[in-house]
Amino acid sequence: MRPLPRQHLLNAALVTAFGTALGLSSPAAVAQTQAQAAVQVFEVKVPAQPVATALNELSRQTGVQVFAAGEVVAGVGSQAVAGRLTVAQALEAMLAGTSLRATRTQNGGYAIRRASDLPASSSALPTVTVVAEGEAESASGPLKGYIAKRNATGTKTDTPIIETPQSISVVTSDFIEATGALRLKDALAYTPGINVSPYGADSRFDWTMIRGFDAQAPGYYLDGLQLRNNNSWAVWQTETYGTERIEVLRGPSSVLYGQTGPGGMINVVSKRPTEEPVRELQVQFGDNSRRQIAGDFSGPLDEQGKVLYRITGLIRDAKLEGSGLPNDRTYIAPSLTWRPSSDTSLTLLSHYLRIRDGSSYGGFPEAGTLTANPNGRISPKTYTGEPGFDRFNQDQWMVGYMLDHRVNDTWTLRQNARYGSIKVDYGQVYNESAFAVVNPDLPDDPANFRSLSRYPFVSKENARLFTIDNQAQAKFKLGDWQHTVLFGLDHQRSRNNQRTSNSGTISTIDAYYPVYTNDVTTADPWFDGRTTLAQTGVYVQDQVKWGNWVATVGGRYDSATTDFYSNIDGSTTRFKDHKFTSRAGLVYLHPSGWAPYLSYSESFSPTTTLDPVTNQPLKPETGRQYEAGVRYQPADSKSKYSAAIFDLRRKNYITYDAEFMPKQTGEILVRGLELEASFQPVKNMNVVAAYTYTPKAIVTASSTESEIGKQLNPVSRNQLSVWTDYRFDSGIKVGVGARFMGANHGYQEAASAKVPSYTLIDALVGYDFQRWSLALNLRNLTNKTYISSCGSGICRYGDLRKVVATATYRF
Repeated sequence: MRPLPRQHLLNAALVTAFGTALGLSSPAAVAQTQAQAAVQVFEVKVPAQPVATALNELSRQTGVQVFAAGEVVAGVGSQAVAGRLTVAQALEAMLAGTSLRATRTQNGGYAIRRASDLPASSSALPTVTVVAEGEAESASGPLKGYIAKRNATGTKTDTPIIETPQSISVVTSDFIEATGALRLKDALAYTPGINVSPYGADSRFDWTMIRGFDAQAPGYYLDGLQLRNNNSWAVWQTETYGTERIEVLRGPSSVLYGQTGPGGMINVVSKRPTEEPVRELQVQFGDNSRRQIAGDFSGPLDEQGKVLYRITGLIRDAKLEGSGLPNDRTYIAPSLTWRPSSDTSLTLLSHYLRIRDGSSYGGFPEAGTLTANPNGRISPKTYTGEPGFDRFNQDQWMVGYMLDHRVNDTWTLRQNARYGSIKVDYGQVYNESAFAVVNPDLPDDPANFRSLSRYPFVSKENARLFTIDNQAQAKFKLGDWQHTVLFGLDHQRSRNNQRTSNSGTISTIDAYYPVYTNDVTTADPWFDGRTTLAQTGVYVQDQVKWGNWVATVGGRYDSATTDFYSNIDGSTTRFKDHKFTSRAGLVYLHPSGWAPYLSYSESFSPTTTLDPVTNQPLKPETGRQYEAGVRYQPADSKSKYSAAIFDLRRKNYITYDAEFMPKQTGEILVRGLELEASFQPVKNMNVVAAYTYTPKAIVTASSTESEIGKQLNPVSRNQLSVWTDYRFDSGIKVGVGARFMGANHGYQEAASAKVPSYTLIDALVGYDFQRWSLALNLRNLTNKTYISSCGSGICRYGDLRKVVATATYRF
């Protein structure tokens, strides 16, 4: 491992020394600080537990000292406390139902005594009314409603979102259900900065882009561990029904996660065992012969609640629009939590996913989609593949665990690990980007704009993935500076065996009157080999709180290796990379609920391209972002607002000069504004709104001069979404949403005409009564035909209307 640069070491030493020096203060200063903190509102989250442990946790979260003699609190349990509260309010709620009372001390702290020991003149805390939020919210547990206030993706610690100096959006399971989201990309359709249809309707994968960059490469995350893809077709997938929440961290995030893209990352949080029993059965019916049955069961296995279980699963039988090929899925996810003590928790997570799909991915030439065709417009339901050949069959399983142990008041140790296997058998007939000319003597003959040349594609793959993340967290105070320091060591290793062919022979097909011939012959594979990826990273992060300020600083060093073995010629190629990345941010927490912030973050992604001059691998691509934003989270209100502006650059990306020689001179600049709001204007009504303004997303440097000043990926200047729903006291619920995507010029701005903007409408009608919940969801209510993207002469339609009726019984 290469030593860290001297400047990085010097900067770290100066920050540590400076923070330690400022953290030392006199007892008088401590008393004054505690007196101020006593009236300050904090984001408090303390679960039910022994009072002694709960008081220590409250002190750590607020910085206010709470004193209690051991014999006074021995054997007494506390109530769960969660919400934005003062210390007095938190103590009142925590001690409710006990014989204990809290009184103020001269130094601004609190002392816990028995009520019978207090003199009549003692000034015990006045009675306060605390608005309960149910069980204390955690970054991974169940959450009612659409507004999350905590997350772990932004810091790898359970942190209030308002204290995180980077854009974060959380999509809850309640919102997923309300909007009728059937896929991961559907669930993100009302999230700012995300394009959920960059490659059109696609039944295979959940392609998305964040801030103008691909989010699926090198992979999404599941429970904080990367689902590493290999730029092939063995792509790990998630199931929406098994999802508790989806967290989106926008901007570079390599300090905590290693190899990531510059646009950001998506972390799916699985449903996990719960203390409260969950018993749910669900059936769905929809268009395209959709039939699905699902179930979700959870609760304790013993009287003490030390062992919890959960089983979530579904079986779906459906057809693909146009082709009528299968769109079937089977999913089951058993999990178990063991809590031998209040300090230790072990959660075992697993799932099995079986996909049998015919693949709906494809596109058509611009003439007939984006531009005029003498034969008219090509229908989005047109299928130009081969029913006897097309298939996308995937089997994946994963097992893993999450171990958490609190050593003492300062140290907590965590280890998260997962092992998975995936097999993919993918075959599809694609059509070319131009029509086959059948009458060269008459170029304008309509017959020249119907027939499509085709070619077969096939890829068979099997992969293994192991990931592990070791963390040591320390919480301590230096004067009135409160630190949460995270040390981490993570490692991932994947191996993918792949045999891929993308050529062969097959007859042409009429785009307006397709006739299937099933005369497919595939050519020898162009790739037949094994790819092994390994990455090890060491990272450190410090979250520092003093007064109303929160600073987050971090650094990481990564070492990555990629090995290619070819079964065709027996050759082996190795690429090695290493990179240091950093991150820093500052948040000011105003008592009114406003929280402005500034941040800087970096990312890196290794390349497998050789420099033809040195015959050595080129340097990793990098990303860097400056972001400024503000959040507003008013106290005693179920609402949250945020705004962010950013300057994001992807650097060192590879471009090719006029002689097709790779040069690492590419740079892409993206600047934008993102607005997000979630609130309840009246009782029983929810509003979720997002707006993205991206005035600049262009190539600023390239070895191909014609690319400079143009967009590499299609990024619309304006993007807007609004969802609102209302639940009547009678149990009837209604909802409507609108999603607007502005116009663009396609990939590399190569489209022959502007790709037009579009607006899609979603709707919900439902009824809740007794133990039943009925819902009818319509995505793209008006069945609008629209083009989601164009590139390389091909345009792709977006999803047409989806109608799904759901009946859920909870008992």
